[in-house]
Amino acid sequence: MERSIGSFQIPGGSFNAFYIAGILIASAFYDWVIICLMRKWKGKNGFTNLQRIAIGIVFSIVAMVIATFAETKRINVANFMGRNLTTLPISCFILIPQFFLVGVGESFIYNGQLDFFITKAPKGMKAMSTALFLSTIGLGFFVSSFLVTIVKQVTGN
Repeated sequence: MERSIGSFQIPGGSFNAFYIAGILIASAFYDWVIICLMRKWKGKNGFTNLQRIAIGIVFSIVAMVIATFAETKRINVANFMGRNLTTLPISCFILIPQFFLVGVGESFIYNGQLDFFITKAPKGMKAMSTALFLSTIGLGFFVSSFLVTIVKQVTGN
């Protein structure tokens, strides 16, 4: 993918900045806007833990749908131009929406999940609930790597 703006080449790893921006913007928006509106209209402090997790999953699903469109476009351009090109004539900025929306989704999921573990755990297990939260994230990374390995072996690519 084309990663240059004029003579400046954008590093590939810098797209994580859009992921982090999604987390920061979603967290601030939730705290400053959604909680204030929910207090005014319903008299409660925002969504429940499980509702926040569900909202995050919806954002993640939307991000994956957008990623499907971006990948389809990339594959079509690669097939049209030939697979021996090192850089495809397609802008890398089509990846920004998916990075941003994954960040928004993870903001809702992680905040809801951590709050769920802390508020629903017995008093003697409050410290353990944070470890459970981080363990689920680590387990998710292992499952993700396992799925990538399976897809690579099945497709041969």
